[in-house]
Amino acid sequence: KSWSPGRARHINASRRACLVARFGFIYAQERFDAETLLRTYIRDVEMVQRIIYTAAVESFYAAKMAYWKFKIHVKEALSLGHSGPESLEDAVLDYIVCHKDEYDVHASVKEVIRSMNINPKISFPPEIDFIVLSTLIQELCCLAFSMQTLIPPLDVAFGIDGELFNESKYYRSPDSDFTAAFVAYHVWPALVEDGVVIVKGEVVTKR
Repeated sequence: KSWSPGRARHINASRRACLVARFGFIYAQERFDAETLLRTYIRDVEMVQRIIYTAAVESFYAAKMAYWKFKIHVKEALSLGHSGPESLEDAVLDYIVCHKDEYDVHASVKEVIRSMNINPKISFPPEIDFIVLSTLIQELCCLAFSMQTLIPPLDVAFGIDGELFNESKYYRSPDSDFTAAFVAYHVWPALVEDGVVIVKGEVVTKR
């Protein structure tokens, strides 16, 4: 089929819907599975949830960095012989969407685990390693990479311990103090589009 802006927008919208749904599924199922797995090693629920939240945030960061490197490489390659009707930028995006399998997700997984190993807020018992979360991290990296191909791209919101609880950004975990005004720690990041929250994250609030 020939390229047209209308068709491109329609495809973008349907891909966006699928990716947002996937983010929700990972939160509902795969995050829960990872939590169950970690609880066999770590009794501290807060630490388990902090680890998974960190894995999610770091996965998005690693995938975004990989995406930009990949995009530069593709742009350089395509610019040599590009001629309409779509712009070079659109051609690059189309190429990446069609060749996502060229993304070296395993390199991103290693990068995430490396970052987690030096994060002072999380720790693991010496007998195991963050590598047990590889499946979750890989899923998140692939999702985050695909989300960068949307217009506009999707990202996870920045969160910080002690931030004021924002009802439009987060749900409170059931074990929260519902009268507390501040976030004790994050369970899952919010998903944002152009700075606007489209899927709420989850936090624990405590006094």
